[in-house]
Amino acid sequence: MNSRIAIDPDVCHGQPVIRGTRVLVSAILGALGAGDSMDAVLEDYPNITREDLQAALAFAGDLCRFEELPYESVS
Repeated sequence: MNSRIAIDPDVCHGQPVIRGTRVLVSAILGALGAGDSMDAVLEDYPNITREDLQAALAFAGDLCRFEELPYESVS
């Protein structure tokens, strides 16, 4: 899906990470969602880049775009 994101069952139990690291995409998204700035996240994770942060956001955006609901809607 994204050249900067890796999903490997042998790394962090197959959760999406920044390629070449063990930095979870969910950790990045959680920090940004909690209001941390990109600069603050980069300070917390010095082995990733601004482009990695943008890739994590793009990855999340791609996952949110779906054409069919996998489950029945409950009204």
